[in-house]
Amino acid sequence: MSLNELVTAINGVIWSPALIALCLGTGLYFSIRTRFLQVRHAREMVRLMFEGKSSEQGVSSFQALSMTLAGRVGTGNIAGVATAITFGGPGAVFWMWAVAFLGASSAFVESTLGQVYKEQLGKEYRGGPAFYIEKGLGMKWYALIFAFATIIATGLLLPGVQANSIAESLKTATGIDPAITGAGLCLVLAFIIFGGVKRIANFAEVVVPFMALGYILVAVVIVAMNIGALPGVLKLIFVNAFGADAAFGAILGLAVMWGVKRGVYSNEAGQGTGPHASSAAEVSHPAKQGLVQGFSVYIDTLFVCSATAFMLLITGQYNVEAPDGTPMFTGVQGVASGPGYVQTALENVMPGFGALFVAVALLFFAFTTIVAYYYIAETNIAYINRTVNRPWMTLVLKLFIIGSTYYGSVKTAEAAWGLGDMGVGLMAWLNIVAILLLQKTAFKCLRDYEAQKKAGKDPQFDPKALGIEGAHYWEQRVLADKAAARDKAVA
Repeated sequence: MSLNELVTAINGVIWSPALIALCLGTGLYFSIRTRFLQVRHAREMVRLMFEGKSSEQGVSSFQALSMTLAGRVGTGNIAGVATAITFGGPGAVFWMWAVAFLGASSAFVESTLGQVYKEQLGKEYRGGPAFYIEKGLGMKWYALIFAFATIIATGLLLPGVQANSIAESLKTATGIDPAITGAGLCLVLAFIIFGGVKRIANFAEVVVPFMALGYILVAVVIVAMNIGALPGVLKLIFVNAFGADAAFGAILGLAVMWGVKRGVYSNEAGQGTGPHASSAAEVSHPAKQGLVQGFSVYIDTLFVCSATAFMLLITGQYNVEAPDGTPMFTGVQGVASGPGYVQTALENVMPGFGALFVAVALLFFAFTTIVAYYYIAETNIAYINRTVNRPWMTLVLKLFIIGSTYYGSVKTAEAAWGLGDMGVGLMAWLNIVAILLLQKTAFKCLRDYEAQKKAGKDPQFDPKALGIEGAHYWEQRVLADKAAARDKAVA
């Protein structure tokens, strides 16, 4: 059995219908339990994005959002959308939207938990699923499994997908050898990751908003140029999503599967990556960063992924294949699904500009995602090293992620995507089970936040008052604030 066949077999188990149902079902359940906070608190989500400042220990809410988006917005937003349409039909786009809408509540829950159970390690805040699994559930063995699975996924498996897309797109647009691209990526990556969390946050804060807005702007221009076709595209998406289209009705199940699969890969809601960056934010209440991270799912899928989908569908530059590989619709000739697919589609619409534009967009999108992957993996190493300092582990991680980036630049796209899917699926299984078990803590935080807001206060978090155990950082913070207030009163 070849490597590709082995990876495909493993993914068949990991990405079974059970995981698809778990992702959608969890998002729906959390949405109902929170009374659809993603709708009720949409304005508050936007306001909180720009509230607060960084400190010596933590980053600002906007920096944490940018770091999270650096991980969420990557090759999945371009090549992943094209793949979903190819194998699931236009209806897959609807299911990507569904995952984003429902996933916003999952993102709130996991990121709020990350804040509740975060720790200050040295001069930095650290947190994530491993922390809240150990401190919230008391299952250190489970936490260690998640930590090691995440280090392998984000340090070894996932960077190759991003690097491969960058290399392939630059080769298509400019003819640059993937080996040269890989070497260049490794040099810049080394400069950033050897600079620490602050350098990562500053890099993400500048690059992420710029790249996302630029990409969406081009999509708006293309849609405007073909505005007459927009109603037909919307109808195609919705009709195909529910199997009512004669042409694509036979692949309804694939539309759901590929939409959810690529949706989870892209927006990462419930996967467990978001809480790592959100835990680094300096906030007065965990729900604040939970709400900010809920909105990040919208930015990723409803804005950036939709930009790719509409550029392809409104121009007719897409393909759809049946499960046996036979073509059901062919709009782009002779190009496999992936970065080159999107480049060819846009080049046909905007000659001399489309292919290069996609290559540049992917360069920014995918590279920032690799940087975010490093931060996530490093955070899990910091979790493992809390009691015994093993600096060599962080050094080994740096070398491995640099090597993975280079290897991903020169290996086949099929192997890269397969390994990436495996990493995403493993993390999703482990994290979703954990946040379902810890949901009450997140809901307590939401109710407390809403009550304080209703009373006209700037919400402050006191875990003991809410009956939440294990939030040691916040307990110490409350005691320090009370001591400071007493000293001020005496003075």
